[in-house]
Amino acid sequence: MSKILFKNGEVVNTARNTVDKADVLVENGLIIDVAPSIESRDFEIVDCRGLLLVPGLVDMHAHLREPGEEYKEDIRTGTTAAIHGGFVAVLSMPNTNPPSDTRSVVEYIVRRSKEEEKADVLPCGAITKGRKGEELAELGDMMEGGAVAFSDDGNWVQSSGVMRRALEYTKFFGGIIISHPEDKTLTYRGLANESPLTIKLGLRGMPVEAETIAIFRDIELVRLTRGRLHLAHVSAKESINLIKRAKEAGLNVTAEVTPHHLVFDEEVLISYDPNYKVNPPLRTREDREAILSALKEGIIDVVATDHAPHADFEKMDEFNAAPFGMIWLDFAFSVLYNELVRSGKMDLPALAKVMSTKPAELLGLKGLGAISKGYRASFFAYNPNVEIIVNREFLKSRAFNTPLYGKTLKGRVEWALKDGRIYRF
Repeated sequence: MSKILFKNGEVVNTARNTVDKADVLVENGLIIDVAPSIESRDFEIVDCRGLLLVPGLVDMHAHLREPGEEYKEDIRTGTTAAIHGGFVAVLSMPNTNPPSDTRSVVEYIVRRSKEEEKADVLPCGAITKGRKGEELAELGDMMEGGAVAFSDDGNWVQSSGVMRRALEYTKFFGGIIISHPEDKTLTYRGLANESPLTIKLGLRGMPVEAETIAIFRDIELVRLTRGRLHLAHVSAKESINLIKRAKEAGLNVTAEVTPHHLVFDEEVLISYDPNYKVNPPLRTREDREAILSALKEGIIDVVATDHAPHADFEKMDEFNAAPFGMIWLDFAFSVLYNELVRSGKMDLPALAKVMSTKPAELLGLKGLGAISKGYRASFFAYNPNVEIIVNREFLKSRAFNTPLYGKTLKGRVEWALKDGRIYRF
């Protein structure tokens, strides 16, 4: 493979928390030099003037629906949407059909990812057989087959005994247990956050306590087992205090927040738009502000999309009947750049750190998360001054269940580089 020289870009450096004008030299899928100026000899030149060069994003929480629900999304469309949005690796959740609770399903996902040659798909195996919360799945076998984490996502492991064994067992091979913290005995038939507003709107409530009770139990089991726990889609201010205390106690607990919990709050439900129906639900403005503060302070470690594609006929149903979830892979970075960086709430290196560097570290993905000598040549060029319209022509995902559909956003991923291969859009 010939050398490629990316000249005149603004390189985001998450180690130094800077954005520096620099050239990046790539050969055979690796970054071999980053410097203010690199002499161009027999290199292929890519002019990056006016572009931000951002480390390839890593998503710790996405639903690609394959196997079993390919009419919503599949590995081809999901990884195309991912690379289109600057993501070079995606952790696929196991609530497929059949669920990813055996080595054969995990190996199938790995094989399909390699066939597509876009963003890497990292399988997340189920904690329990059938995601029923009753009996541990073959966690070690799945890890050998390519699983990098374990979750019953969509379901909280209700049995404390089963969760304890999962945390203990995965210690032997460094596995991560990802909890979906939701006590469903409190959220049964719930549609939205339980609050005065949603009572007024006539929407059945899902109280914050369903999340905090689950998080408290899981943290106590980490205290008992010294296992490794990651908390999915944290949504409430009260949850942050629990996570903060766990970290202060030296427990191996990390957490994520989704773009929708950073950008929206329950006030948007006045529209009754089913695209705002997510689980956990959109909470109050106070919750949203607290979560952003926790992300900036490092109490919450990463942003993960919880990309949840659905067919149009499902999501266009009435609010009560529509499924939970919205899509994000195609445009998450653009939205967060505008909402957080352009507004001055967070600087660009900090955003790149929680969407790239930190998730790569948590998942043990060597060579990802930085534009630095010796790292994999996996980054993207972002033009903050170009507008995009979130429509069918723009989206690479099979689904379009997003409240931003038809909206104009500022900022576009011009191209993405993964292991030295350029993907242009």
